[in-house]
Amino acid sequence: MMNNSDTIYFETRVPIREVMQSHPTTIDVEETVARAAQAMCRDEVGSCIVLQSNLPIGIVTEEDINCKVVAKDLKPGSVHVSAIMSTPLITIGAEKLVGDAAAMMVKHRVRRLPVVESQLVIGIVTVRDILTVSAEVNELLADLIEINREEEYAMGVCDRCGNMADNLSRVDNLMLCPTCREEEQLL
Repeated sequence: MMNNSDTIYFETRVPIREVMQSHPTTIDVEETVARAAQAMCRDEVGSCIVLQSNLPIGIVTEEDINCKVVAKDLKPGSVHVSAIMSTPLITIGAEKLVGDAAAMMVKHRVRRLPVVESQLVIGIVTVRDILTVSAEVNELLADLIEINREEEYAMGVCDRCGNMADNLSRVDNLMLCPTCREEEQLL
């Protein structure tokens, strides 16, 4: 049976490439907030990675637009993304694992990480992407637990000690009496 550290190890050993969204929405640093909002609406995403000479330098999120433009009653077509982008940009290498991404998100208090390779953006991984992987793994683990759960039987012969017992239970595909089950738990 897996313990908590085994579960965490299993869930976080997934490569970033397996969960990232390829071709993230990007926008040039000279563009306006209105253009960024249009791009986000077109792609149905919550952020744009800001590029300067094709290199990532910042990110603009829905929250940036709401708090730094809308809440201040500024005109989105008059504000450049460079004025509201979050910077420095926290990125993750394409060779990293989901556990690395989760640790970075917690450390830097961000919900999105652009994935870079040779300094170019090749994808983005979000909290939702990580939670999706975690949920899928947890469903698999629940199924495995269900398959291997102990089953109680009224009466029979213990597979370990050979004694007759009236309350056998299945443990690791063996039918064990209460005494042998206790010994098994001590191992």
